Amino acid sequence: MLFPYIYVPHQMERMQEFIDFIFYEVWCKAPASGTFGLNLFDSNAELREVMEVFYYSDTQGADFFYGHVERIYGLFSMLTAAQINQFQLWYQGNNDLEKVCTDDPAAHLARYSDIAVNHKDLADQFGTFFKGLYSNLDIAALKNKIGEIDDHYKAFMSVNTTGKCPFCGIADMQGVYHSTREAYDHYLPKGLYPFNSINFHNLVPACHHCNSSYKTSKDPAYTPKDPVGAVHRRKVFYPYTAATYSIDVKVDLNHANIDKLEPADIQLEFGPPELSEQIDTWKDVYGIEERYKAKLCGPNDGRYWLMQVLDEWMEEGRQPADFLVTLARQEKNSPFAECNFLKKAFLDGCDRVGLFLCYR
Repeated sequence: MLFPYIYVPHQMERMQEFIDFIFYEVWCKAPASGTFGLNLFDSNAELREVMEVFYYSDTQGADFFYGHVERIYGLFSMLTAAQINQFQLWYQGNNDLEKVCTDDPAAHLARYSDIAVNHKDLADQFGTFFKGLYSNLDIAALKNKIGEIDDHYKAFMSVNTTGKCPFCGIADMQGVYHSTREAYDHYLPKGLYPFNSINFHNLVPACHHCNSSYKTSKDPAYTPKDPVGAVHRRKVFYPYTAATYSIDVKVDLNHANIDKLEPADIQLEFGPPELSEQIDTWKDVYGIEERYKAKLCGPNDGRYWLMQVLDEWMEEGRQPADFLVTLARQEKNSPFAECNFLKKAFLDGCDRVGLFLCYR
């Protein structure tokens, strides 16, 4: 991830607060609470109001929400104290995204497949509920309490104004001046993990290519399966970290014949070393090397950048060195404008391979 987002608090966080209450105060207390009913929500007036609307409604959305909460309650009522404690650890782990991203062993992650080993019925109910929850946020009774996702997006983009996707740095993001918006990526995929499908620490706006073409349902928290089928946890960039960092990109070319430049002729190096594990995960999940190399080989990107130096600037009597000095200043001030971070790395690589020697 080239740069982190700034987390923007919003009314929609109340939805996660509702789920927290349902999990801890309703489901986890099911063995001692008796029959499921609206009285279980009495200590949370707003959620009680929502559940009461759902109870008396015959709409599909109301049945989806109320029905799943009730069915999961019934399954929890049969659990032992030790089993409920395990679910609490999993719930905490799946929602503490910062610990997950740093591969903190204190974060007890649970995928649906992990839960299904001993609790298949619960895994199935969790699956339909949490996978469908995000798409049911527009139920009227909920919108009255939590607001709308489009409003969240506008508030988010009014603060995060870079205008580029932080996962690739090359795609524009629709912002406050657009009538439509980008999709929210479930950083821990909702198809793999329960409990966090409406946690906005796990919801991250991303460009279409990053979200739908490359990441899709890849799991950033685990390495891909090795030949014997084992999987291992790995570090990944936390999208909302307050820590500052800068990703270094170095481009080296195997030859100086730009007209015949192919992706195999380009070597990419990323830094700094202390972020190497996060960088490796980022490259794997978002196809970074493939995408950057394709851009550098493109006639309207890499080759055009070189043409700017060799043609446009030379016609004005300026030298490539002058262009590189100007570009270095632009990259420092605005690394993601016009893809300056990659443009500078590429032209530096062109310089090292000798493309500008005849102009020195």
